[in-house]
Amino acid sequence: MSLPPPALQAHGLRKSFKTGRTRIEVLRGVDFDARHGELTLVMGPSGSGKSTLVATLSGLLRPDEGEVTALGQDLWSQSPGRIDRFRLDHCGFIFQGFNLFPALTAAQQIEVVLRHQGRPRDEARRIAAEALDEVGMTRRLGQRPSELSGGEKQRVAIARALAKQPRLLFADEPTSALDGENGQVVIRLLQRAAKAHDAAVVCVTHDPRLEVFADRVIHIEDGRILDDRRAAPSPAPAAASLLEGARA
Repeated sequence: MSLPPPALQAHGLRKSFKTGRTRIEVLRGVDFDARHGELTLVMGPSGSGKSTLVATLSGLLRPDEGEVTALGQDLWSQSPGRIDRFRLDHCGFIFQGFNLFPALTAAQQIEVVLRHQGRPRDEARRIAAEALDEVGMTRRLGQRPSELSGGEKQRVAIARALAKQPRLLFADEPTSALDGENGQVVIRLLQRAAKAHDAAVVCVTHDPRLEVFADRVIHIEDGRILDDRRAAPSPAPAAASLLEGARA
């Protein structure tokens, strides 16, 4: 079976950082691609370059050398303003620390992003409610982060990312602050984002338990890709069965 064309493609990515008088090369000529409808895991030890790779792929960190083509656009040839707009319109982000606004409710976390996109208030409210329902958080939509567990916070962050219907979804260690049960809910939601929303999902992790959910697993170390293999993922579960336990 032929593979779909890449939604995201990079060639020759290099990035280094200066620490005192020493320059540390974090990416060393990395080639990478990701496809719509697939969950790609990028795995490696701390300091391997995996988070730097995702930052360069998503327009958050300019590489020293190399090219990134995202949705057919040469990402780093554009102005900073156009890159910011590209991220707003086409990318979703999920981080280890949740990055939620303390004063906003779960629904407002999503509405504020949609309003920033230019969506009318009523439409933003409707989409926010639908996104929270998809991740099993309907009963928590009026609660603030201080009233939510770690797993619930991460599900709100996923709902916020999915509400924009992103074509590219980036997750950086999304399960590292969660217990095993909540971590499994989160990775299954990322799998669903690829299968049900047809997003190209790139997830950085050091947790080998997540490999079973991936279409592809890439291992990186010392700024170089050591291994790139396709997995045989388990089927994406229906939303109802996926979150049956999490809704309780």
